[in-house]
Amino acid sequence: MKRRSFLTATTLASAGLGAFLITSCINNNKDKEIADDANSGDAPQFDLDEETINSLSQKFAAGTHTIEQVTQLYLDRILAIDKEGPTLNSVIEINPEALDIAKKLDIELSAGKKRGPLHGIPVLIKDNIDTADKMQTTAGSLAMMGNIASEDAFVVKRLRAAGAVILGKTNLSEWANFRSTQSSSGWSSRGRQTKNPYIIDHSPCGSSAGSGVAVSANLCAVAVGTETDGSIVCPASVNGIVGIKPTVGLVSRSGIIPISATQDTAGPMARTVTDAALLLAGMVGEDEKDGVTLQSKGKLQTDYTKYLDKNGLVGKRIGIERKLQGTNPAINTIFTDSINLLKSLGATIVEIDYLDRISESGDAEYTVLQYEFKDGLNRYLAKANANVKSLKEVIDYNLLNRSKAMPYFNQEILDSSQLKGALTDQEYKIALNKSFEGSKAILDSVIKGNSLDAICGITMGPACSIDLIYGDRWGYSLTMPAAASGYPHITVPGGTVYDLPVGFSFFGLPYTEGALISMGYAYEQATLKRVKPKFKKAFLS
Repeated sequence: MKRRSFLTATTLASAGLGAFLITSCINNNKDKEIADDANSGDAPQFDLDEETINSLSQKFAAGTHTIEQVTQLYLDRILAIDKEGPTLNSVIEINPEALDIAKKLDIELSAGKKRGPLHGIPVLIKDNIDTADKMQTTAGSLAMMGNIASEDAFVVKRLRAAGAVILGKTNLSEWANFRSTQSSSGWSSRGRQTKNPYIIDHSPCGSSAGSGVAVSANLCAVAVGTETDGSIVCPASVNGIVGIKPTVGLVSRSGIIPISATQDTAGPMARTVTDAALLLAGMVGEDEKDGVTLQSKGKLQTDYTKYLDKNGLVGKRIGIERKLQGTNPAINTIFTDSINLLKSLGATIVEIDYLDRISESGDAEYTVLQYEFKDGLNRYLAKANANVKSLKEVIDYNLLNRSKAMPYFNQEILDSSQLKGALTDQEYKIALNKSFEGSKAILDSVIKGNSLDAICGITMGPACSIDLIYGDRWGYSLTMPAAASGYPHITVPGGTVYDLPVGFSFFGLPYTEGALISMGYAYEQATLKRVKPKFKKAFLS
C-alpha cells in the first residue's frame, strides 16, 4: 500500500487538498544506496522494446521468435538493466525454471495448442505472492527468507494455466509498505532500494515498486502487483504505465501475504490498457479459499478486451472534484488538458465535492488495517514455511538483526499492529464502519446521485526523491476513495512534469472494470502519453 495515504488524508482535506510537494523532487539525501550509480544513464537498446502481448504472440505465430528466445531476451535485459547498468533493483529473484517453462510452452505451440492470449508471455510477480517452485515469497523481509510456498497462490495458478511464463519475483516496499511511517517506498531489507527508471534518484512509489519499474523499463511484458491503498496505481502513475486495482473480490487473495481482508487485491500492471485488460482476464476467478470472490459470480468477465473502445467516453458523465488538485501550474495544466480532452471525446463533466468527506476517515482506515494486518499475517504465517510464525516473531527477528533489517527506519507500524486485539474488538468494528462502509456510502451517494459513470482526476503528483533517512514526502494522492471502499480504479499515463510521469485516474462502482477500461482506453488512444524512461541519473543533472 502507499503507506502515507492514511497519515496525510486529514491534513490534505483541511488544506484544501494541499499543494504538491514539488520541492521534494530535489534529492536531499545522497545516501550510498542511491548515490553509487556510476553506470546510471541511458540503457542499451533492446530488441523487445515496448512489445505488447499481442505483438509477442504474433512473433510466436510467425516463427520469428520462440517463447524460449523471448524469455532469454528478457532475462538478459534484467541482468543488463536491473542488476548492472542503472541498477534499478526491481527484480528480487529470477525464476530458475523460466526457460524450462518456455521450452514446454514452445512444444505446445508447435503442436497447435495455444492456451490463450497469455501463452508464452513473460510475467513478473510481486514478492508477496506465493509461487510453489524454487523461488521464495518474503514480502521483501529478511525475516521471511527461506519461505518456499507449498502451493501457488490462486492467481499464480490462473496465470500458469493461461500459459504465462513466470520470469521471477519483483522487489517491493517491505511488508507492502506497512512497516514504518518513515519508510522509503520501494525499499526492502532483502531487495534494497528500487529506483525510478525516469530519474534514478527518484522514488518508484510502492508498494508494488518493482512491478511498476520492471514494466516501465521493459524487463517483462506485464507484471502483477497488489494494492491495499495505492500500491498498484501509485507506482503505475509515477512509472508511466497502466495499473488496474480491481474491485475487491474480483481477484483472489489466497496465497498472498495480507494486510487487509477488506481492501487487499492483486491487479495487472502494463504499458498499455490493452495489455492490462488481457492480464486481468487471466487473473480473475472464483476461489473457495477466498470467500469474497464468490460475490463476483456472474460479474467477472473472461474477456476484458471487448471493452476497448476508442469512443468509450462518448455520452459518459464524469465527476471531477471541484477543488483544484494542488497549486503547481504544470500539473494543473495536465489536469485541465485532460478535462478538456474528456469533453472533446464526448463526455459530460460534473463538478462534485467528495474528497474532504472521504479523507476524514483516514484515521479509521489505518485502524482497520492494523487490526486486519495482525490477524491476517498471523493466519498466513501459521501455515507458511517461514522461520517466523507470527507478527511478534517478525518484530523480534528485526530487533535481533537491526543492522540488516532496520538500517534506516524502524517498525512502528508492526509494533502498533501487534498491540491491537481481535477483530471482535469494538474499536475495530467502529473503524470498519467509518472507513469501509462510510467510504462506500459517500461514493455511492455521489456517483448514483449525479448519474456518474466514473470519477476522474490526477492519480499522483510526480515522484518525490528517494530519501532513506527521512522517508517519502508525497503530496496529493487520489488513491484512498477507491481503496477504502474496495471499488475499482484504473490509472493511465497522463503526461510528464520535470521528466517524471503523472497518471490520470478513472474509478467507479463495484465490478465496473469493463466501463473503466473502455474510458481509460479512449483516453489513452487520444493522448498516447506513455513515454519510455531514459534512466536519467539525477533531477538536476
